[in-house]
Amino acid sequence: MGRRRVVLWLRIILPLAALAILSTLFLLSRRAEPDAAIPYVRDGGDAEARAPGITGPRFSTVTADGAIVTFSAGRFNPGPGGGTAVQPVLDWRTRDGLRTTLSAGTGQQDGSHIVLGGGVDMALSSGWSLRAPQVEADTAAGRLTAPGPIAVTAPFGSLDAGGMVLETDAGAGQVLELNRGVRLLYRPSSAGAAPSSAPQTESR
Repeated sequence: MGRRRVVLWLRIILPLAALAILSTLFLLSRRAEPDAAIPYVRDGGDAEARAPGITGPRFSTVTADGAIVTFSAGRFNPGPGGGTAVQPVLDWRTRDGLRTTLSAGTGQQDGSHIVLGGGVDMALSSGWSLRAPQVEADTAAGRLTAPGPIAVTAPFGSLDAGGMVLETDAGAGQVLELNRGVRLLYRPSSAGAAPSSAPQTESR
């Protein structure tokens, strides 16, 4: 009878003791580490997400000579005197059908004045293309200006110049003026009749 009672007590005590030992080992192995338990982001990791700005903005206006100008960007961050654009695109369509598209790495906008920088690619629907470090657009005056060196690819060859101005002339339509040391590389094999919407070209 005494042996049976001992066995009965062992059946109760041993499982409880095993459970207590396992619980103790589990708690020791899972000791809390506050620094490791809380994920963190280095300073500035989500600064752009927190900064006030507009994703995918699109602005349109009409110049005094009737051209439709659309300015868009991957992101626009407002700031003093206007704002800063990331990967801006400027689409300029004149009343006579000429379309000029400019894409750049960065842009600054202040009212009617837009400065594109970080390398600007400029494509005209007439077949001309231009590359410049910076291009300034004045939508109030209806003028595009490159104050620095510019490389031009035309249907008849290529040109290098110290700057350029593209604007509307009352009697001649769109006029592209290349200035400050213009150099022309003429390729007769690529020459052909220019489209009717091609801008008039002046060199100074």
